[in-house]
Amino acid sequence: MGKQHKKESVGSIIFRFIMMLIGATIAAIALELFLIPNTIIDGGIIGISLLTNNLTGLNFGILIFIFNLPFLFAGYKFIGKSFVISSLFSIVALALIEPALHSFAPATNDTLLATVFGGLILGVGVGIVIRNGGALDGTEILGILLTRKFPFSVGEFVMFFNIFIFGWAGFVLGWEQAMYSIITYFIASKAIDLVGQGLTGDTKAAIIVSDNYEEVGEAIQERLGRMITKLYGKGGFRENDKEVIYVVLTRLEIAKLKSIVHETDSKAFITIMDAQEAHGGKFKNAIH
Repeated sequence: MGKQHKKESVGSIIFRFIMMLIGATIAAIALELFLIPNTIIDGGIIGISLLTNNLTGLNFGILIFIFNLPFLFAGYKFIGKSFVISSLFSIVALALIEPALHSFAPATNDTLLATVFGGLILGVGVGIVIRNGGALDGTEILGILLTRKFPFSVGEFVMFFNIFIFGWAGFVLGWEQAMYSIITYFIASKAIDLVGQGLTGDTKAAIIVSDNYEEVGEAIQERLGRMITKLYGKGGFRENDKEVIYVVLTRLEIAKLKSIVHETDSKAFITIMDAQEAHGGKFKNAIH
């Protein structure tokens, strides 16, 4: 029987949800004060919601909530309850805050400025949400699920999805607006990478050095649902033998990994790296 591992503290949960609320608010500001007034969209579910809003006049907040729901339900089993709850909270916050900003005048009517600053601010908001364990867009969840069935990466699925969205935008909004939208998407993606501290790929590798490696390893396997590999190493100063934990995960799981390791051993050393690809073993099936 494994040890009982302490769960995330109430204070830590409250802090994460406050940060996700701030992230959703920043994203809503980018949409309502920069992108929507200038008929510019982003990729993913946000882009589909903006396009549908433009065509039908339906409330953007309601649209983004409805369009994301199927992905959240589909991802519940494979990505985990904590992630789905955090994402649902962030999406509901965005859906409620965005309409409340209707009374504010646009920050700019210059399309280029709206493209650059709207994309930057949106990326910061989305990045804050991801960094704290949630998401505002269900396309990555879809990508994770599809990688279980098809030999493509999450990034490739998201790219294909966005090619369709921007192609649709070209017919609906005009090709010039579609090109501005692609620039917005690129800027937002880079801002997400920056805020998320290296979220440049969909696959990550983490190396954890801890004196309590057995407890940390058990916690990762039980709470994150990831299989770990133990590597044998030697300390450079004391030259004492120790085990190093190696685990491969998706970028959406980074925040939860950090929380698990910190709660189990506050002195543990963590290194997170980009992994270009991950094949074989139980990587795809280990998504929890």
